[in-house]
Amino acid sequence: MLKPMVTSHTPEQYGKVAVLLGGDSAEREVSLNSGNTVLNALLRQGVDAFAFDPAERPLTDLIDLNVDRALIMLHGRGGEDGSMQGALQLLKIPYTGSRVLGSALAMDKIHTKQVWQSLGLPTAKYEIADKRRFDAGKCSAIMEKLGNEVMVKPAQEGSSIGMAKVTSAKQLETAVQDAFQYDDQVLLEQYIDGPEFTVSVVQGQALPSIRMSTPHTFYDYAAKYQDNTTEYFCPSGLSEAQEVQLASLASRAFDAISGSGWGRVDVMQDNQRQFYLLEANTVPGMTEKSLVPKAAKVAGLSFDELVLSILSTSFDSVAYIAND
Repeated sequence: MLKPMVTSHTPEQYGKVAVLLGGDSAEREVSLNSGNTVLNALLRQGVDAFAFDPAERPLTDLIDLNVDRALIMLHGRGGEDGSMQGALQLLKIPYTGSRVLGSALAMDKIHTKQVWQSLGLPTAKYEIADKRRFDAGKCSAIMEKLGNEVMVKPAQEGSSIGMAKVTSAKQLETAVQDAFQYDDQVLLEQYIDGPEFTVSVVQGQALPSIRMSTPHTFYDYAAKYQDNTTEYFCPSGLSEAQEVQLASLASRAFDAISGSGWGRVDVMQDNQRQFYLLEANTVPGMTEKSLVPKAAKVAGLSFDELVLSILSTSFDSVAYIAND
């Protein structure tokens, strides 16, 4: 496993950096934690950086502040869905991570699955529930088709917000209606019984996989951010051949949806050791206990080095913006 490239830029070459954090999505608190942790890492390394919360001030203030680049730590809608990326392009401000298309696709679990499916990449069987024409009378048929254990996921929420695992038609109907509070489209996905893995991608390099284990029904919001019962294994326990296979799958999946710069791909493995892609994240959590830093540490990259590697992806958008 190769170590991702550490940036060779000096702190002065980054110029004035706005760390975008907070926002007004359902993941605001997670974003504030990520953003402040990243900001402190930049300041420790002498980068002229400051926090900027677009929920508290207009984005055009970035122009008045003479910002040279933006490090996006906004999770969820308004920061991870392509809208912030598009706004920064219009303002001619280089930014980190995926461009508009990759961000928008990754944010939508349904369209992500459809792209992967069209390319023959492995993903679980699924159905789509649309709020405008959802027929509760079809819940029994959906359960049977998807194996009688189903994951219910709002199409465009992160951090497992609005998700539920159901084992009956009645539970499915209730969970779908609950998920409609977050999104007009809901992904109904066959439950894969087996371990969950995540693979971080930084500057085109897949980092060592992490296996998550939780006593919860699934890896939900509480398991991710609130409890101390979740266990993380890195190395994940896969054989060398399986590790290579998983790294290749994650890289292909990230590239398929036009992901770039850095991100994370989540995967399940069934009892036959077949991998199934779940989703991609273009702005994953970045506290020192988050998954990307855990994988980076095993790859030989400190948290501060990782943050600079992410910030350096903003240079990739300079030519893109100039030609926009």
